[in-house]
Amino acid sequence: MKVVVSDPLSSEGIALLQAAGHQVVTPAAEELPQALADAAALIVRSATRVTAKLLEAAPHLRVIGRAGAGVDNIDVAAATRRGILVMNTPGGNTVAACELTMAMMLALARRLPQLSAQVKAGAWPKKGFLGMELQGKRLGIIGLGRIGSEVARRALAFGMGVVAYDPYVPKDHARRLEVKLVPLDELLATSDVITLHAPHGPDTARLIDAAAIAKMKPCVLLINCARGGIIDEAALADALRSGKVAGAALDVFEHEPPTGSPLLAFEQVIATPHVGATTREAQATVATQIAEQIVAFLRGEPPRNAVNAPAVDAELLQVIGPYIDLGERLGMLLVQLADGPIERLTVTYRGEMNDHDVRPITTAILKGVLQRALTTPVNYVNAPVIAAERGLKVDVVRSSAIEDFANLITLDGVTRQGRLSVAGTLFSRHTPRIVRIDDYRVDAAPAGHLLVTRNHDQPGVIAHVSAVLAERGVNIADMTCGRDRPGGTSTLVISIDSPVSPQVVRQIEASPLILRARLVSL
Repeated sequence: MKVVVSDPLSSEGIALLQAAGHQVVTPAAEELPQALADAAALIVRSATRVTAKLLEAAPHLRVIGRAGAGVDNIDVAAATRRGILVMNTPGGNTVAACELTMAMMLALARRLPQLSAQVKAGAWPKKGFLGMELQGKRLGIIGLGRIGSEVARRALAFGMGVVAYDPYVPKDHARRLEVKLVPLDELLATSDVITLHAPHGPDTARLIDAAAIAKMKPCVLLINCARGGIIDEAALADALRSGKVAGAALDVFEHEPPTGSPLLAFEQVIATPHVGATTREAQATVATQIAEQIVAFLRGEPPRNAVNAPAVDAELLQVIGPYIDLGERLGMLLVQLADGPIERLTVTYRGEMNDHDVRPITTAILKGVLQRALTTPVNYVNAPVIAAERGLKVDVVRSSAIEDFANLITLDGVTRQGRLSVAGTLFSRHTPRIVRIDDYRVDAAPAGHLLVTRNHDQPGVIAHVSAVLAERGVNIADMTCGRDRPGGTSTLVISIDSPVSPQVVRQIEASPLILRARLVSL
């Protein structure tokens, strides 16, 4: 498949893509729309702007990979509507960004840029540039994610007290770090150094404005190695003039490059050109990581580090990956057995799945249900969106009820004609099996072509079905049968080596012993 790399990418990543058999092209900016016309994947860093208009030129694009964490340069909503997965590498540059933050902190505290400039100018200013020790000072971290957490660990090693504001982080995570979670106003009012590690969005745009700065301690140090636009730069300039902020270290700006910014005129401002991830190690890591993720996704594996689909990291994937596959197959089974469009779907999870995020499994189930009914492409990205647009009501139930199986996924579908239920599990944690259709216990592999019948529990059923298949030269690979009671009704699931035509299905249904027959392809 064709993979377009529109920004510089470490050679390790390129080599991985090529080793997997993909064609890698690196077009100039003006050639990008043409290069995307037949591309399956696009890899960008921070320079390329992936707009809705650009995506219109990429009708076959399946995935956009961001070699880095931020996706500000990608129209994620437009990609989602088109069913294009967006993935990033959130942990690849963690150490690099963290170490830059610590370098900024030390440089501000000891006024290193000013001292260096003085010495280079011929001065020897041993007096007049009094520094500040970090030990015993309070560091306020806004955003206690991967990078913020690593900064906290290093600051604690320096003997600093650390507080953090993050409305989304679990308290247990902060407790393990020995970091105190506090309200934003308390952080602003009590911190000697404040560092930002939050994403840019509606909740954080100009979070540090004139009102926020007014709440800070006098002579505070401010660091931003996260995203431009979180700080009101005009308000920061005013605070630097007044001395309220003693120094600021900025790796990011609202407009980059920050041509004409008043902040560049202050000697107490350290400015770097958005190089938080620019280390040899980080570049190689994010390139390798995004290449591996792209290769795995194009190979058909569930997505990792997805931005617009339920995220599945490598550790979680080992646990729920087989359930994702099982869920999709159960969805395909349900929709092919149904007598009409499914209007309501209830998914019930039992067992170890309830210890994890089940959204990736639910998304796979929706993909299985929808892709058999629609001509438009359905994937892990747009399946929830399409389900909502079609009015499919989805309920998810986590049950602790004990069943015959340690782990069980049950799908209950409602159509205008009635109800239908299927259930599946994993044998030995990896082998998927269909174990129930409605109230009938069965044991069948959810793969290949299955002939599923509802019939009277009487002699002659298997003989009739076998005779019809034999007449057409169709071999039976496996068979399972479940019944409600002796002499009642039963369900027969027959695995066959090749599909049969609707005429053959009708011929099977022609027997008075057969109540219904369906061909299912998984």
